[in-house]
Amino acid sequence: MSQVFPAERTVILTGAASPRGIGRYTAFYLAEQGWNIGILDVDGDAAAQTAAEVAEQHGVKAFGVGANIADREATFAAIDTLEAELPQLVAIVNFAGVASPIPYLELTPEEWQRVISVNLDGVHWATQRVAQSLVKHGVGRIVGISSVSAQRGGGTFSKTPYSASKAGVIGLMRSIARELGPLGITANCVSPGPIDTDIMGGTLTEERKTAMAADGVLPRIGSPRDIAAAVAYLISEDSGFVTGQTLNVDGGLYMH
Repeated sequence: MSQVFPAERTVILTGAASPRGIGRYTAFYLAEQGWNIGILDVDGDAAAQTAAEVAEQHGVKAFGVGANIADREATFAAIDTLEAELPQLVAIVNFAGVASPIPYLELTPEEWQRVISVNLDGVHWATQRVAQSLVKHGVGRIVGISSVSAQRGGGTFSKTPYSASKAGVIGLMRSIARELGPLGITANCVSPGPIDTDIMGGTLTEERKTAMAADGVLPRIGSPRDIAAAVAYLISEDSGFVTGQTLNVDGGLYMH
């Protein structure tokens, strides 16, 4: 079974329209490497605007659509649209996610469901729809974005539903890797540590960055580029023998 990528290849990024988000940065990073870019974000206008900027800067094809990934029908329809507008789908990277700093004993059913529906259900729906296309071509890359919070049991800005959902992403990707490996598809996770983005509760002060870095073994917290580079490897042709893995990009915060 050929694992050669088509000359024109597309990656779909969910949640890639937030102004200071890792997903948006990664869209530009991958476009620079020649990937055509599909953006699926809850903010359709921002998705379209980001896609337009990517196309203008890097001369690739890019298209953005809006959907709440927790909604299966809306997500499938949005990916149908992206697939119609762009070259062959080869990869999906699941950046879309929500934070949750609520203490465990105060968790409501609504808050639990809100986080799980986006961070786990949504990753499943978006991935399943893209995987249906990848298996037709016999080549594909699937990447879930987990978190050091999943592996350490929190200890970050977000608490239990976030940690549980991000741990679920690891299990989901491993299971997909096992089922779809024979069909030419790899599935892996990137597990970021603290990254300088707004999901950490707003723009970080230098003091807060220093305090957060002290947990790891490197003297800084992460940048969106650190994550983008890891994603770029996991969706590349060169990563074809890597599957079911979790790549920790966390400055040594969690070692196992």
